[in-house]
Amino acid sequence: MNERNKGILLASLIVFAILVWYYERASGSVASTSAQYGEMTYKPLAVENPALQRDKQRASQKTEYKGNGRDLFSEIAPPPPEDARKAVVAARGPMGPTIPPPPPPPTLPGNMKFFGYGTIPNGTAKRAFLSDGDNIYIVGEGDTLLGKFRVTKIGNANLDFEEIASGRHGTTALTEEPATAPAT
Repeated sequence: MNERNKGILLASLIVFAILVWYYERASGSVASTSAQYGEMTYKPLAVENPALQRDKQRASQKTEYKGNGRDLFSEIAPPPPEDARKAVVAARGPMGPTIPPPPPPPTLPGNMKFFGYGTIPNGTAKRAFLSDGDNIYIVGEGDTLLGKFRVTKIGNANLDFEEIASGRHGTTALTEEPATAPAT
């Protein structure tokens, strides 16, 4: 393409652009604004007194901002204050059935007392000594007592046991009885 043809092409494109611009400016502006905003008629706002209300302006200028500590730029809302939480819980009341308290831990029957422990010299496990009146029971860890209780641990100051029927765990403390002098 030679220089003359390039000049003619450029001039024709410029003329075409001017024609498009003129056509859009002359006829398109009225159509585009009426299409955007619709055929609306002007309705003034219903304001009783359009004068400035200086007393309200001064009162608003005298107010002091008291923030609640919330970060305005955070998506996470702060938790409500404790007083509001208590009020909501009190207003709701108890929900659903109340759960009864758990049963008390089991105890050894009657007057049974844990009065001592010992080991056999060859290094076997501890044995606990329990008394029920005139009856003496010697049990080791894992043994059953009266067919109702299983001894789980023999400690220096207490005896841990488990009720076989329910699986509940209980503890009894070592009872110190005063030593009596042997009869002569």
